[in-house]
Amino acid sequence: MTSAPNANAAIETDVVIVGAGPSGLFGVFELGLLDIKAHVVDSLPQVGGQCAELYPDKPIYDIPALPVCGAQELVDRLMQQIAHFKPEFHLGQTVTTLQQEPNGRFRLETSAGTRFDTATVILAAGLGAFQPRRLRALGAENWEQRHIHYRVLDPEQYAGQRLIILGGGDSALDWTLALHGKAERITLLHRRAEYRAQPASVARMKALVDGETLEEFQGHVRSVFEIDGGFGGLETVDPEGVHHKVEADHVFVFWGLAPNLGPIADWGLDIDKRQLRVDTEKFQTSVPGIFAIGDINTYPGKKKLILSGFHEGALAAFGVQQHLHPEQKVRLQYTTTSPLMHKRLGVSD
Repeated sequence: MTSAPNANAAIETDVVIVGAGPSGLFGVFELGLLDIKAHVVDSLPQVGGQCAELYPDKPIYDIPALPVCGAQELVDRLMQQIAHFKPEFHLGQTVTTLQQEPNGRFRLETSAGTRFDTATVILAAGLGAFQPRRLRALGAENWEQRHIHYRVLDPEQYAGQRLIILGGGDSALDWTLALHGKAERITLLHRRAEYRAQPASVARMKALVDGETLEEFQGHVRSVFEIDGGFGGLETVDPEGVHHKVEADHVFVFWGLAPNLGPIADWGLDIDKRQLRVDTEKFQTSVPGIFAIGDINTYPGKKKLILSGFHEGALAAFGVQQHLHPEQKVRLQYTTTSPLMHKRLGVSD
């Protein structure tokens, strides 16, 4: 499904989605229901965005009708859902140029030389060229990838191990809960007593704290210490200034992602704190024809949830349709009852 760059001619299309994370993939589905085919560009070599790249085994609990779903599983399900619409993926490429032509269409170029002539653009690039926020404590760099990690690739590998998990958001709490019972001991270290994670996850974590298999600790990381020349754990400082040494076999750092919009910052869009301002009718940016969904956008009341990205993708698809055919009235049809929707989904009798 990944196309090779064509150096001779631009690919003419109605829409290009920049970003193949969950929001972008669901955008493909909503566009398909409206009979609009999408080209999708992503800088990663595989689809899935940060879900697949950083947290493939992360359990997700807030997807409707799925009590629990692995991040990679969610991506696989989305790919299955959109397969009938045959999107074309252009992976391992970054959009380097986005310019509006005098006729109102947009010219996109990628780092691989792929060129597009498109009527609309949906930016679903998450936090842009995201990188996990690193542990900058003294001595940490020497142990990265061996004992200090920014994602969990194989949870079973850490069975019977002593773990330190850094962070107070959903990823930190989710992995604390997922690894509890597998690890010998988990120390959850957060800089303050209040958490950013879902309240239900925080409540579940606190119910498991027993000081032996799970310990909750507030403070800051000062340095890495060694034992007999090997990795020993982290030296921490609590809010009263008291130093503690927490022994561990592995440390997981879930401090979120450092946002870096990259070239997007130079495209003349209205930006607020490295996020793109959009309306809440169709999630259009300050430039008509360019939409933004998922973590890359901001608006009053914005919540960075996958569920929110799905909602935004649905309304952005209708916005694309309206931009393509301003003379037509946008009609909402239901997939349960509409023969036209059944035909587009390939489920007609």
